[in-house]
Amino acid sequence: MTVRPRDVVVAGASAGGVEALRAMVAQLPHDLPAAVLVALHMPSGGTSALPAILDRAGPLPAQAARNGEPLEHGRVYVARPDHHLLVSDGTVALSHGPTENGHRPAINALFRSAAVARGAAVTGVLLSGVLDDGVAGLQAIAGRGGRVVIQDPRDALYPSMPEHALQALTPDHVVAAAGIGEVLAKLTLEQAETASEPAPESLRWENEIASARRFGEGMSPLGGPSEFACPDCHGVLADIDHGVRYRCRVGHAWTAEALVAAQGDAVEHALWTGMRALEEKASLCRRLAALAWERRSDQIAERYEAQARETIEAAEVLRRQVLDRG
Repeated sequence: MTVRPRDVVVAGASAGGVEALRAMVAQLPHDLPAAVLVALHMPSGGTSALPAILDRAGPLPAQAARNGEPLEHGRVYVARPDHHLLVSDGTVALSHGPTENGHRPAINALFRSAAVARGAAVTGVLLSGVLDDGVAGLQAIAGRGGRVVIQDPRDALYPSMPEHALQALTPDHVVAAAGIGEVLAKLTLEQAETASEPAPESLRWENEIASARRFGEGMSPLGGPSEFACPDCHGVLADIDHGVRYRCRVGHAWTAEALVAAQGDAVEHALWTGMRALEEKASLCRRLAALAWERRSDQIAERYEAQARETIEAAEVLRRQVLDRG
């Protein structure tokens, strides 16, 4: 056993997370003896205003993370769009590895990397958001002896992520966002006993995938093939956690909750595509019918008009399906 300070804080958020992160960093002490790394779900294109928002919100300087820079106490490192933010020994790492739950940056990727690199020295914080990204990462942190802090779902604008975390594990603290800074100030003063043995193979394996150091080959150690296809690349998903989490051959990761949501999006897309194709067919049939009437080809015109009516009826069925889903 090695004793070391709890000097790495990793925080993840999704919808409603900007407000929660602002409240958290506002209460951090100016001399926090830990580095803070933040992953927020964001669109892949463009830039993020989050570093500037957090820099103004509290006493600690916040900046967009740069690959390879050292982790320093009293600083906030923010994930960049379309990059996983990872902890690698004593440095920050950015990766363009496969998406997780459709996100890059992904909360699970950050939490998992911290658990692998720093073990019990890590404190994981999960804030407002939808679905369940971050839950598996918190379990990895807890399994390595780290601390777990969850925003009180009653305080979260979107309580789904905190609620899923509370169903999956027992945290050290459940607190409103405005109180998390005070909790972290106390936790980072603790000394943690870190085990000398490496992280479990499955944890290291997934971390290598997120780090873009491993793709595709030898997915079998993570689990056998499932009956589901990856929404991103349509490859077969491997069941890596007894029906709770899945990965495809190239590394895209999905929780069951996120997979259901992605499949729902795919169904809706298919319905809209089908409705568009039917309406275009009906329009074309009407044009052909009009041309046939002009040429006095009555039977042909009637056949095209019948096809147009049947096609419009089918489009209306799909339209009702789309509206019912809405």
